Amino acid sequence: MTRKAKVTIQDIARHAGVGVGTVSRVLNGHPSVSAETEATVRQSIAQLEYRPMAAAQTLRSRRSNVLGFITDMIATTPHAGQIIRGAQETAWHSGKVLFLVNTEGDPELERSAVDVMIDRQVDGLIYATMFHRSATVPSNIYAVPTVLLDCYVEDASLPSVVPDEFSGGYQATKVLIDRGHRRIAFLNHVEPIPAQRLRVQGYQAALADHDIPFDATLTSEAWSEPRGGYDAMKTLLHHPQRPTAVFCFNDRMAMGAYEAIRQQGLRIPQDIAVIGYDNQELIAANLWPGLTTMQLPHYEMGVWAVEHLLAELPATSEKGDSAERAPLQVKLACSLVLRDSV
Repeated sequence: MTRKAKVTIQDIARHAGVGVGTVSRVLNGHPSVSAETEATVRQSIAQLEYRPMAAAQTLRSRRSNVLGFITDMIATTPHAGQIIRGAQETAWHSGKVLFLVNTEGDPELERSAVDVMIDRQVDGLIYATMFHRSATVPSNIYAVPTVLLDCYVEDASLPSVVPDEFSGGYQATKVLIDRGHRRIAFLNHVEPIPAQRLRVQGYQAALADHDIPFDATLTSEAWSEPRGGYDAMKTLLHHPQRPTAVFCFNDRMAMGAYEAIRQQGLRIPQDIAVIGYDNQELIAANLWPGLTTMQLPHYEMGVWAVEHLLAELPATSEKGDSAERAPLQVKLACSLVLRDSV
């Protein structure tokens, strides 16, 4: 097969019957070209299937139209892919593409990935983590406009977007309170991460706001997997005053709790209501009955990260007072997904 010859601006000029300079002005959006001439040139561009060289466009505009996306393991897990989808769709609709690197949390690979992206002249970077946490970012990341997604740095020196874990914990507990429950257990994760701390704080605040005394014997910590949820729920079911509802740190724990409840001959939600967190649909939608849960704003965080990065690019492309503004630290709400377990 013969390779098609590359179309040049000289070819477009001949086809449109104009000068090369006119074609150049049209390609660069120069206002001195009449609407009729521009339409003629753009018709020739379309008919000849002309593709401008990306490198030349980057030199002229100082924009590569590429955004770097560095993540620890989001690209290899089924649980947080909506983050990438939200970022990718928003970037694409804005005329940008994502350059994605999955590092598996390797600090050396992270630093190398940032170097490569800087060398490729990406317009900006999104640094994302699999779960909400404090992050130690590679120092070279500050050389390019950057947004943190599902993580933050302790000194708040970079803009970030994370889930509102406290509000989510509050809302999940309030759903159970609104259905008449007063003895509400909480199965928490054992590892000290922001979600572990903030969700239980939301749980406690909801109890307090509805005059329900906090009972530490109705809380338990375990690894946030089905086995951990099973063991913790089994213990709570032998409590002298068994809970009538349980709020689980995540859907995987709720999956284990379901089994423990069933083994005791109890029904969900008639005997004990269950609410989870994360809305991992492979689990939540396929448990029986379907699991009511809190939806992490994965897609929305991906959208916000790209939109904020693009909004900041004009200010960060030149020296100005943008560095004097405190970087935004944003929390996005988690939404309730109501199914049949409460």
